[in-house]
Amino acid sequence: QVQIVESGGGLVQPGGSLKLSCTASGHTSRIAMAWFRQAPGKGREFVTAINWNGNTVQTGDSAKGRFTISRDNAKNTAFLEMNSLEPEDTGVYYCAATSSNFGGAAAGNYEYWGQGTQVTVSS
Repeated sequence: QVQIVESGGGLVQPGGSLKLSCTASGHTSRIAMAWFRQAPGKGREFVTAINWNGNTVQTGDSAKGRFTISRDNAKNTAFLEMNSLEPEDTGVYYCAATSSNFGGAAAGNYEYWGQGTQVTVSS
C-alpha cells in the first residue's frame, strides 16, 4: 500500500506561480507518479506524469510550457511547479501513484490517490 499526501495549494493571482508537493509513504519503491486536476463541474484532467527514476515525463496540452513535474526519491516526494497560472487552472489538484514503471495519462493506471489540494487562480 502507498499513502499519498499533497500540499502547497492556495490562492494565487493570474500570472503567478505555485509549487505543489506530493509525498508518498508505505511501499514506495519504484513508483511512478502523476498529477491530475479537476475543475468545478468538470471531469478529472491529466496534467503531467513522471516515471520512477525521473527519466520519462509526459505532460498534457494545457500544462505544456508552464508546468513542470520533478521528483526527489530520497524524500519520496514529487513536485509540480506551476508558472503563468490562469483562472482556468483553478481546481483540485490530485497526486496519483502506481507501482508500474510509468502510468502515463490514464487515471485508471494509478492505484493510489491523494485527497487533493485546492488551487485557486483569481485576482
